[in-house]
Amino acid sequence: MTATIQITEPETTISPEMTASLCKELSIALAKFPKVRLGHLPTPLEPMDRLSEILGGPRLWVKRDDCTGLSSGGNKTRKLEYLMADAQQKGADTIITQGATQSNHARQTTAAAAKLGMACHILLEDRTGSNDPNYILNGNVLLDRLHGATVAKRGDGTDMNAEMETLAEELKQKGKTPYIIPGGGSNPIGALGYVNCARELVEQAAGMGLKIDALVHATGSAGTQAGLVTGLAAVQSDIHLLGIGVRAPQEKQEQMVFDLATKTAAYLGTGLTIPRSDVRANTNYVGAGYGLPTDGMISAVKLLAQTEGLLFDPVYSGKGLDGLIAQVKEGYFDGMENVVFLHTGGSAALFGYSDTFDLPGYSE
Repeated sequence: MTATIQITEPETTISPEMTASLCKELSIALAKFPKVRLGHLPTPLEPMDRLSEILGGPRLWVKRDDCTGLSSGGNKTRKLEYLMADAQQKGADTIITQGATQSNHARQTTAAAAKLGMACHILLEDRTGSNDPNYILNGNVLLDRLHGATVAKRGDGTDMNAEMETLAEELKQKGKTPYIIPGGGSNPIGALGYVNCARELVEQAAGMGLKIDALVHATGSAGTQAGLVTGLAAVQSDIHLLGIGVRAPQEKQEQMVFDLATKTAAYLGTGLTIPRSDVRANTNYVGAGYGLPTDGMISAVKLLAQTEGLLFDPVYSGKGLDGLIAQVKEGYFDGMENVVFLHTGGSAALFGYSDTFDLPGYSE
């Protein structure tokens, strides 16, 4: 059982006026980076009162980054607003990226490339070994192809960064100008999207008169959490940030997030220092591996579909949600009043896991 967080009053309280001023300063710092509008922002912040009643802990809220709008939405859209602008600025005509078979990042990248008139090449790493036609051809993979991307498969354990570099050289030989986006869009440029999201959430909550005690989300390639860590530190927020890991062990996950947050803060150019203590990841809900279903994920996805009408994916947001629910039950958030879950989208992946949920057929 994870230890309960002890809630203490901060030594200094940041006034609403100071928060507003810090958010404005952060907006000014972000404005110097090229950005292309791809998402429907700001995304909604909504209560999940039926879930809150069932669990009996703090009041739970959801930050709807599944509503970003680009090819059914998701968290990668925020990152792509900065990454695609950088690609345009560098004169790219072709985008290359990689991910797992049912990659939400790949799907949103193909959509962004289509919207901006660029070619797109996707390399998908087979991390599960599944030959289920639904898994390898439906869901996000179907949308990758529908958006016009070239999709190629690579085996588990392949050096995907090297594969992207090789492909980029081949395309250059053909007269193309490729731009490589790392898996998950997770580099300092992409992380700016979640620096901006942290500012958006703080301003949104202030406008609602809502004091957020904790923010919980799924964490994998580290960009989302690194951006949030950096953004919350920049506006001196005392929101307790917790990532629920979907792939790596805790020590590795936290180190990846801290390293990227430090690089993102430096890239932002504000002189911000990231405390190592701001980076927290609970990796107890990964199960057998990335993309492999767990009983907790299945229960969590069903529960939210049937109580809040919300769809979460089996790979990423669903495991994050499982972690949130379990930690509420274990008392991690005792003493807190309002906890927000960042919904990173990914419902398209459900169609690649149709047999996982063992749902009843038609009734007579």
